[in-house]
Formats: sequence, C-alpha cells, structure tokens
Amino acid sequence: MFVGLLIGVVAVLPLLFPDKPLFVNNFWLMFGFLAGITYIAYMLVDIGVKRDPEVGIMAIMGSIAVKMIFCMAFVLIYSIKAKGIGLVFLLNFFSLYLLFTVFEVSCLLRNLRHQNLK
Repeated sequence: MFVGLLIGVVAVLPLLFPDKPLFVNNFWLMFGFLAGITYIAYMLVDIGVKRDPEVGIMAIMGSIAVKMIFCMAFVLIYSIKAKGIGLVFLLNFFSLYLLFTVFEVSCLLRNLRHQNLK
C-alpha cells in the first residue's frame, strides 16, 4: 500500500510542475531497487523477530546496516555509469531512501510493540 501511494505521488508531481526536471532518467530503476531491498530487509527481520524476539533490535539494526551498504554500492555503480549525477539524483535517492527506511522501522517497531504486549 505504501509503494502504491509513492507511485501515485511520483505520477502526480510531473503534472504539477511540468517545466522542472524532478526525476532522473532511471528513476524507476532506483525506486524498484529501494523498494526491493526494503522488502527483503523487512521480511528477514520479521522472520528473525518471530523466531527469537530477544534479538529483534539487533536484527533491525543489522538489516538497516546491510541496506545502507547495498544502497551505497548502488550509488557508486550509478555514479560510475552516469557521469555528473547532480542534485536531482541526490534528492531523488535520499528522499526515497529515507521514506523507505522510516516506513520499515515504523512497521517493525509496531510489530515489536505488539509482541511486548503479549
């Protein structure tokens, strides 16, 4: 549902600001990469927390660290392939990274809160 909301926002923004370049050429590749890596990290942490709730926080921190390493590798590869990445890429990437990370952490903390109530 969150990804659908983000896709809707991305589809509407160019209609609101038609004369400004808001997104890089490979925006959907970047969006898919971040959505996929967030989904994988969330599922791995969710499985880990359900197996052993005692190490839930360590699993969350580990998934965020692994996600950050993969994202840094993505930025490195993208900057090598596309010369002069510019401000638009940085704003696109970091806004998506922060949105997906906030979503992941809030969902995981909500799940941990429900487990603490049991």
